[in-house]
Amino acid sequence: MPEVSVSASLPAPADKVWAVITDFDRFGEWNTIHTAFPNGAPAELAVGAQYAEKMTLMGMPTEAAWTVAEVEPGKSWVLEGKAPMGITLRQHYQLSSEGEGTLLTVQSEFKGAAVNMMANRVKDATTAALTESLRKLTALVA
Repeated sequence: MPEVSVSASLPAPADKVWAVITDFDRFGEWNTIHTAFPNGAPAELAVGAQYAEKMTLMGMPTEAAWTVAEVEPGKSWVLEGKAPMGITLRQHYQLSSEGEGTLLTVQSEFKGAAVNMMANRVKDATTAALTESLRKLTALVA
């Protein structure tokens, strides 16, 4: 079961970072794994909201069915998802104040036999994608 945690210090207050990462219309501007919301993005970030997302990881397209599991406005949100081949996903975004900026940590977890067979590749690819995503996000909120 690969687990990945990537953090970045962003040069913006938490409310500005939160506004960008929860604006689903802007997801593609910074999230390098995201491709599209085939049925549209969720109207609001609320516990129980469900949506589908097309993504690309390791050069392979896939789709996830996400459910918002937890939301603490301005601080944290957790997604739980299902992908093809029995894969389950969990993604946690956590913001904390860091002086005048914000520390953003994104934790991803993947479970399922298909993932376990190539756990190290999935972990490396996810780490690289999240690191690049946070680099792009840093430029957006600066």
